[in-house]
Amino acid sequence: MLRTLMTGKLHLVITTSAEIDYIGSCAIDQNLMDAAGILPNEQIHLWNVNNGERLVTYAIKAPRGSDIISVNGSTAHRACVGDILILAAFGQLTETEAHHHQPKVVFVNQYNQIITPEEARKLGVVTDPVPNS
Repeated sequence: MLRTLMTGKLHLVITTSAEIDYIGSCAIDQNLMDAAGILPNEQIHLWNVNNGERLVTYAIKAPRGSDIISVNGSTAHRACVGDILILAAFGQLTETEAHHHQPKVVFVNQYNQIITPEEARKLGVVTDPVPNS
């Protein structure tokens, strides 16, 4: 049996743009994608902390170091610039893999720059326990 587990998460990123006239997807700074183990065209779940919207889309690369989180196409109707999002990817793992799996959880500051779990804790972004700390 395969289990579906979270493989990577970008916790509390800030929406930097919303492009309605775009085919679709969510553009993510490549540094953030790499840190969370999210691949281009991978299915991601997008949870909007501001309005409670939850949806499924796919990731595309934004330029490395740009700090961009851009919701595109119909997704742009569900998030505005400045909205706080959680982006998560999931994968199917065997029972054995699932018991040893640790998701990649990435924390960011108000500029979508990667910070340590300790820095996130100081900012009040996260409380214990922190995965990968």
